[in-house]
Amino acid sequence: MLGIFKSKPVLKDLIPDNHVDIHSHLLPGIDDGAKTFEHTLKLVKALQNFGISQIITTPHVIKNIWDNTPEIIQSKKDTTILELKNNQISIPFSAAAEYMMDDNFVKLLNNEKLLTLKKNYVLVEMSYINPPIQLYSILFDLQVAGYIPVLAHPERYLFYHNNFEEYQKLKKSGCLFQLNLLSVVGYYGDEIAKVADKLLKNGLYDYVGSDVHHSNHIAAFDLKIKIKELVPLKEIITNNQFFALD
Repeated sequence: MLGIFKSKPVLKDLIPDNHVDIHSHLLPGIDDGAKTFEHTLKLVKALQNFGISQIITTPHVIKNIWDNTPEIIQSKKDTTILELKNNQISIPFSAAAEYMMDDNFVKLLNNEKLLTLKKNYVLVEMSYINPPIQLYSILFDLQVAGYIPVLAHPERYLFYHNNFEEYQKLKKSGCLFQLNLLSVVGYYGDEIAKVADKLLKNGLYDYVGSDVHHSNHIAAFDLKIKIKELVPLKEIITNNQFFALD
């Protein structure tokens, strides 16, 4: 009987040693994440303390908001790695991108090589207001081009909350799902935590990401888990080892 009342674990305690984080905003001054290298350094040290031993950071690529190109991202990554080493931080640190699926993304797909998490896995997102009209066309074209789409934080798209079949349709269309870890502690609200729980229960997630932007996100790793589905959560956390360096 006492097991019924057992306290939920703290989020950071679920992060295993040698974890690979595949979603964050740590490159300084490049999007809405770290503003300066000093911020980057604090965030990287905090992630290391959680057991994260490899980082694939993913700055936004959104036309007219964050007009990041592969050249801008790679240059900023190289500078950041040098500065981290100057501060005795030698964690494997690479950069991909979090691409907004919109008309501009279609142009990028047709005209340049996308930055990927590993091999052909590319992190994508949608507007929080509504999905793109051409969503399934984009997903199809991505796969025809040889990419595997990994959809960031599907639990945060409110327009799907009352239309759960759309999540299953996305999966059938070849889209992998990445859970934001902070969703399971209610950081974005209880409703999003409930949807994350339902997606976990239905086995729809593939990977997790911290999506760390700033110190408030780091502090939330000290919060207790709010969801019920701990077993599938632990499984998809383990799945991130797929992205470990060969």
